[in-house]
Amino acid sequence: MGRENRAPIFLNMNITILTFGSRGDVQPFFPLSLGLMSRGHNVILAAPARFKNLVEEHDITFFPLAGDPEELSRRMNEAGYNFFKLVKELMIHAVDIGAEMMRQTEEACRDADLIIHTFAHAVGAHTLAREKNIPDIHIQTFPMFTPTGDYPNISLPNLGNRFLNRLTHTASLKITEITSSMGFEQVRRRAGLPKRKIYSPFKNIPPRLRTPILCAWSPSMLPPSNDWDSHIHVTGYYFFSQNKSFSPSHELSEFLKLGEAPICISFGNMVNKGAERIDEIIREALKQTGNRGIILSGWGNVKRESTSDLLYLESVPHDWLLPKCKMIVHHGGAGTTSAGLCTGIPQVVVPFMADQPFWGSRVYAIGVAPKPIRVNQLSVEKMVSAIVEAESKVILERAQVTGQVIRGEEGVMNAVQLIESHAVRFHESG
Repeated sequence: MGRENRAPIFLNMNITILTFGSRGDVQPFFPLSLGLMSRGHNVILAAPARFKNLVEEHDITFFPLAGDPEELSRRMNEAGYNFFKLVKELMIHAVDIGAEMMRQTEEACRDADLIIHTFAHAVGAHTLAREKNIPDIHIQTFPMFTPTGDYPNISLPNLGNRFLNRLTHTASLKITEITSSMGFEQVRRRAGLPKRKIYSPFKNIPPRLRTPILCAWSPSMLPPSNDWDSHIHVTGYYFFSQNKSFSPSHELSEFLKLGEAPICISFGNMVNKGAERIDEIIREALKQTGNRGIILSGWGNVKRESTSDLLYLESVPHDWLLPKCKMIVHHGGAGTTSAGLCTGIPQVVVPFMADQPFWGSRVYAIGVAPKPIRVNQLSVEKMVSAIVEAESKVILERAQVTGQVIRGEEGVMNAVQLIESHAVRFHESG
């Protein structure tokens, strides 16, 4: 149905986007929010309170949510690659902030005509959408709730068998359903809330239309699976066409002017007890390979005195900085991985936890990075070898071609069109 034929309600929907996590979990929703706003919709972006200024810089209405993503990062780093420990830490954190989060979520969605939710909000937001009888959309930046035999659950190694790989996805969905119900019950009793039936957005329960899942990554990075049903869509990444809002410090501007293009080292907001050791390895590897470096320390709290060849900063927007760098060394978070791909520079991935080993294996598989080095196996020798390999002509050319392809994709508008078309179908279904 063309936009000109739609009922007026779809020309001006109130849309609430719910997300939680580090900057990489929040930033993709800036361009998506603006894309929806350009179509006449009113958008509220609800995220952890620490991102208020960042969101409002883009003239997007912000709603603060409870919880400290830095604390969650610390918990998950301690869990590392252990799937069950990751689930346990996520549940503990969710229960701790659950009552306040539920109250805030309901307030953020009070006037919503449609709710968009991510990993942490999936079950609660879908349940709220059902209660309000409004449509909802699930957006994921990693393949967590889309069972396939192509690869296993993101926190597990490839089992080399399609049946077993698919089984890890269905098992994780069941675990999510059980832990969500248990967590809600704990929160409900602790806060004295009334009983409430919980629904999963990943089940098909007619007559309600099935909740669409939008996969916010490039099909050139991870193609759609033949195992998927028609409600799952790979849209492409959500990027700004160009970052015009960032003004670099004098220190950063001078550093970039006074030497060759540096390597960007960005471990995002990984709070790791081995941060000092990791920093020493990176510094020595840069020295041995004759490279300059910009180290974005994030929440890692490691910052040394800068030199003409090494600059420490807490953060710089990747979409501004990476085009000025020759390579990025990072943790493999979905947001940082996508920024490196879009820029078209080689990558070296040092995964810490969760989905990071998965993305590290994907950039290696498509030829834009050497084999990832798990953080607990990191050494100067391995980092030097990885940087030298990433500087090769083969990887550089492959990264450039991949970046050109990804920059030509219309991830935001693909997502906007799918969101609007689902809203139309939902209301037409009665």
